[in-house]
Amino acid sequence: MMTLKVNGQDNQIDADPDTPLLYVLRDDLKLNAAKFGCGLGQCGSCTVIVDGKAVLSCVTPLVLLKGKQVTTLEGLGTVSAPAPIQRAFMEEQAAQCGYCIAGMMMRAQALLLRNPKPTDAEIRAELQPNLCRCGTHMRILRAVHRAARLMDTADASANARSGQ
Repeated sequence: MMTLKVNGQDNQIDADPDTPLLYVLRDDLKLNAAKFGCGLGQCGSCTVIVDGKAVLSCVTPLVLLKGKQVTTLEGLGTVSAPAPIQRAFMEEQAAQCGYCIAGMMMRAQALLLRNPKPTDAEIRAELQPNLCRCGTHMRILRAVHRAARLMDTADASANARSGQ
């Protein structure tokens, strides 16, 4: 039995330490945004954030997550109050089939957390491990830039409210 912190909540998990995080997220915690694509860490559909970094959950065993914070797409926002990255992807209509989009959003979120104003080249390099065959790449690029602006606006508003 181990404690796994996901989306800010502690969860008691009874699984083999070598179990991939993806299976625990989907099967035990019923968090289905991270998708099973290849199972080999080659497509990015299963991307989540662990301590601020994009991680392929299909090849990340539970044993490596002790004491770490896991964030899934479900932990960023809700339907009624989407996070900036979610809102931007919706506004730019960046999803077509939708299979890769959760992984794309999580990888983009990790990028924006460490680089709030990325260039096109930086976004492309960050999203390169995530495969998408739908052809919405330009909309995805626009969505990441829009999310950066939304996050900057949200930060400015929060600072104004706090008197900074």
